[in-house]
Amino acid sequence: MSSLAGKQGPRYRHTSGDEEPYETIGVEKLTPIIGAEISGVDLAGSLSNRTMDEIHRALAENLVIFFRDQHITPQQHLAFGRQFGELHIHPAAPHEPGEPALMKIYANKDSPRVNGEGWHSDVSCDVEPPMGSILHIKQCPPSGGDTLFANMYAAYESLSDRMKAYLDGLIALHDGEPIYRGLYANYGVADRPSYPRAEHPVVRTHPVTAKKALYVNSGFTRHILGIPEDESAAILRYLYQHMENPLFQCRFRWSENAIAFWDNRCAQHRALWDYWPHTRAGTRVTVKGERPV
Repeated sequence: MSSLAGKQGPRYRHTSGDEEPYETIGVEKLTPIIGAEISGVDLAGSLSNRTMDEIHRALAENLVIFFRDQHITPQQHLAFGRQFGELHIHPAAPHEPGEPALMKIYANKDSPRVNGEGWHSDVSCDVEPPMGSILHIKQCPPSGGDTLFANMYAAYESLSDRMKAYLDGLIALHDGEPIYRGLYANYGVADRPSYPRAEHPVVRTHPVTAKKALYVNSGFTRHILGIPEDESAAILRYLYQHMENPLFQCRFRWSENAIAFWDNRCAQHRALWDYWPHTRAGTRVTVKGERPV
């Protein structure tokens, strides 16, 4: 039996409360825990201040939001990202010509791998990791290619009080070197002399919601500082297994010209490569974040 379940049910319970209705956008939750589809907005057009405020709110409440049938240009994609802050440049991935902030997402029958096959938070190895990522998929396989998202608030809140006390104040090393070196060679991208690495709290406090979230991931986190290596490995293994519980997740089925916008500070994601030999292609804009605390 899962450690989350028992006679009293899971320790984490989502309570929606009396949420204020939205005025300019439609918000339909994928699950009570994470994810919502947004309707009634055209990201290619001019967005009012009220609409932008409600998109901010929807992201804060749902951690990842989705927009269908968005026919936007690369410049409109970049402009939408800039409404949320300065854009982040990926330290390794290929980008569109002349647009370093517009990352290429592409996989076909000849690809040796795809982006994001394991659970991760984007570029958590940066000293100031990205706040959010905005992925626009323009070409989809006939089936498959879904993306999973997981709520790291829920993962933290469902831990026992003893585990929360143990994790409080712990710092972990995140390192991009083992991941990025040689990763994009098939795209003709030359390696850089070095890749980012940073030390971040195992539990971070979100700067907007003030809620605590787990902030370790199997992609970039190498070890927890200040404890024996075997203890670190055991704790991280437990946390990775814990945060993958389906109770914390939603699954998004892509359609052409859909957009996903997720908050890297409180959500992790995993892309599924189950569509070989078909092609999946798009671009991603990433918004700069702050140093985790």
